[in-house]
Amino acid sequence: MAGEGHKLARELNVWGAIAISVALMAPSMAANINPQGMVGAVGRAIPLTFALATVGVLLVAYTFVRLTQRFNHSGSVYGFVGATLGPRAGVVAGWCLLGTYTFYGVVTATAASRFVLAFLDGTGLWKSPPDALVLVLVPLVLLGVFWLTISPIRLGTRVLLIVEGTTVALILLVALVILVKLVGGSGPSGQGLTLSPFTLASGTGTSAIFLGIVFGFLSFAGFEAAATLGEETKHPRRDIPRAILGTAIFGGVYFVFVTWVEVMGFGTDEQGLTAFQGSGSLFGDLGSQFVGPWLGDIITLGAAVSAFGCALACSVGASRLLFALARDGIAPPALATVSPAKRTPVVAAAVVAVTVLVLEFVLYAVYRPEASVGSPDYVPSSLSVFIASGVIGTLILLVAYVLATVGVSRLLFFSGTRQVAAWEVVVPVLALALLGYTLYKNVVPFPSGLSAVAPLLALLWIVAGVVYVLVARGAAEQAGAKLTVDEGLTTEARETV
Repeated sequence: MAGEGHKLARELNVWGAIAISVALMAPSMAANINPQGMVGAVGRAIPLTFALATVGVLLVAYTFVRLTQRFNHSGSVYGFVGATLGPRAGVVAGWCLLGTYTFYGVVTATAASRFVLAFLDGTGLWKSPPDALVLVLVPLVLLGVFWLTISPIRLGTRVLLIVEGTTVALILLVALVILVKLVGGSGPSGQGLTLSPFTLASGTGTSAIFLGIVFGFLSFAGFEAAATLGEETKHPRRDIPRAILGTAIFGGVYFVFVTWVEVMGFGTDEQGLTAFQGSGSLFGDLGSQFVGPWLGDIITLGAAVSAFGCALACSVGASRLLFALARDGIAPPALATVSPAKRTPVVAAAVVAVTVLVLEFVLYAVYRPEASVGSPDYVPSSLSVFIASGVIGTLILLVAYVLATVGVSRLLFFSGTRQVAAWEVVVPVLALALLGYTLYKNVVPFPSGLSAVAPLLALLWIVAGVVYVLVARGAAEQAGAKLTVDEGLTTEARETV
């Protein structure tokens, strides 16, 4: 392998690969927050929107399944795009995905800290704790994340699977309890079972649902994270594709079911949708209403732990990407150091943790509240940081998806020897249309004021990668030469699918 001696331990099975994809997608955290963003566009039709979004995500999943059936590389799209479109495109793709995982680290560390504040407030342990306490909690979260990131990879993925699995199980259990009560017509406000959330309300145009699909697509971001563990999985060309596809399918079924229950639980009328949109924790509020106040606190605490697990998944993915870039000469060689005892990229993990911490403090300083505490317009800095870093990470991620999809199209259909059925070309074409539309809806019209900070930072991150490969042409070509001899990207490896 390129950079002899820089090898990771190959010890994971398919469940370890699934763990990082599920944890980075963070279905438990997403179920408590993301559906609220759809109400303004699609009203009650949130589960319908997620069903259609699932179709779009499966189109993108096709790209990663086909690539990971042929390649395994800790750099994920860096290696995949480098092998299919060339080293410079590969470096840009890798840089984009590194940015996504880094900014998602800010998202999840902030979310974990905010949920802790909500738990303290809800239980009465600390009524109305100050928002600035987040700046104390985030370093503690990152310290725990760093420790697990540099631990043997089996330990980290096991923690991810347990954390996210437990929280998702709790949400599903609460959803089933709510569903049973709805079937019996015993909702707190007389709510009952209805299929109306799978239809558009009168007056809602069909075009509106595409805005919802955009937001639904963002809820799946990270489902492909297992691709970064290609060098640490025992049977990568079998287990990694299964992990990616399985995570996408699970996410679709899960989101459609829980959002159906959420909408019914709050009510499909205007009053119910208003309460839905203003909820601080969707399942926290539903648990309190349908079961008891204590359950809301448990779910909030579970969401905090889930966010921690997602932060760990971000750290694992980012450190492996940084390791791969350093191994091939794109980043300082020290970042390719692997601990002899732990067999993990310790230096790269430390750099990721410090970068996330710096971004947290910088963004917190930028997004100062424009209204005083107690005002209806007050937005705490930590919430603004959460939203902004999520937007930045997602916009960058979509560019990486585009490059990967173009790469798989070239590999399968335009490389001289067609490797799959001709009709399959429809899948990446549809995926590119979806990705292009998603990017368009996020930047047009371009926001102003503080709202412009996030897309501008995303653009700067992408431009930095492009400028690097244009200026440091030699380094990019050298990386390309190393990629061609990596055991996960060689011609021989591709033929052993």
